[in-house]
Amino acid sequence: MTTRQETGRAIMREVIGEEYFQKREAGTNAFNEDARRISEEYCFTEIWDRPGLDRKTRSLLCLVITTALNRQTEFKAHVMGALNNGLTVAEIKEALLQTIIYCGLPAGLEAIRNAEEVFSARGIEIPAAGGILPGA
Repeated sequence: MTTRQETGRAIMREVIGEEYFQKREAGTNAFNEDARRISEEYCFTEIWDRPGLDRKTRSLLCLVITTALNRQTEFKAHVMGALNNGLTVAEIKEALLQTIIYCGLPAGLEAIRNAEEVFSARGIEIPAAGGILPGA
């Protein structure tokens, strides 16, 4: 394992979280190991570790990009990362409302449903309609 890969893996753990990282590790095999190494060495070492944007902003970008591309598996991972990086539920909601306008209602609504699944799995309670969201 290269130093760049080790750095990328450490950043990935911080961004996405240990639980996701361990599931990813358990699913690594001869078919996907090179793609995962590229992700670790370039995505997390070269991009996530750059000084130009903080991790919270990078997480926000990942949420809207994965929504626009309808990559919901990656979107869920990035919701976990967004929470780890300091985005609030209220901020995530606002970003996803914006995607409804620019990406289309089906993409935005699916992202909202998937974000709710992640919130539930993380034990984040969403109040009934009219209530105040965490971080609002």
